[in-house]
Amino acid sequence: MTLLFGILSRLSLPMLYRLGGVFGWLIYWSSRRYAARLRENLQLSGVTHTESEYEALLRANIREAGRGVLELPWVWRRPLRQVVDSVVACHGWEHFENARAEGRGVIMLTPHIGCFEVVGLYVSEKFPMTCMYRPPRYPSLDKLMHQGRERGHMKLASTDLGGVRLLLKALKRGEVIGVLPDQAPGNGEGEWAPFFGRPAYTMTLLGRLVEASGAAVVMCLGERLPRGEGYALHFSPIEFESDSSVPVQLNAALETLIRQHPEQYLWSYNRYKVPRGANPPPTAGEH
Repeated sequence: MTLLFGILSRLSLPMLYRLGGVFGWLIYWSSRRYAARLRENLQLSGVTHTESEYEALLRANIREAGRGVLELPWVWRRPLRQVVDSVVACHGWEHFENARAEGRGVIMLTPHIGCFEVVGLYVSEKFPMTCMYRPPRYPSLDKLMHQGRERGHMKLASTDLGGVRLLLKALKRGEVIGVLPDQAPGNGEGEWAPFFGRPAYTMTLLGRLVEASGAAVVMCLGERLPRGEGYALHFSPIEFESDSSVPVQLNAALETLIRQHPEQYLWSYNRYKVPRGANPPPTAGEH
């Protein structure tokens, strides 16, 4: 895997995007489960209104998913300065500056949309940052992940109690942390909240971190530009209302972001699964 990443990282982003479009279709046709979940999540999301819109979005999403895989070697193995320079536009950076000026930490939410890897590297090149991650099954991939992400001022924290403590300490120092807000948490770590019209088990950690640290919350999108022209970053603040569930508000904010670029969202992710040992939601039906 290391050798393959090394070879792919030598290719240009435009070339990787062309290959990625083909690779996306290979994944789609090689796995019935993957293809079925992608179609189901996209169809039931309500982001399209006609069959032709759905088919066009499905095709675009298949291509973007492949590009998301093949851009990883480039983002992780190229020099950090080159990766950061691939960001050709940055909107909303003042939200980081304002929080830092107030002495507050920042919780950076990077959902499975666009190139969230480049967002973390861009921010960590400027500020100390701790990012929560779930260790993969394969040691070789875990090693590549650490090498690719732990650059600049980035540190990784695993998804366990020790990792949560590291996140909280970073926030209390006024630093930045990164969290995947649409990753399905384990049993006891979330609650059911609507997500595109269906109940999804959603993390409660975010609410606890905000309450304990007073940190600012910023939603992030690393928009993948056409033809490998680079990335445009979009940062938008979220203010949670105390009289409403944080997971409900979080999913509503995620929906707003995803609707801006639905072709770049990872619709194939098993977002609606029931964690082992958790009770299914009353209206979940077969989900």
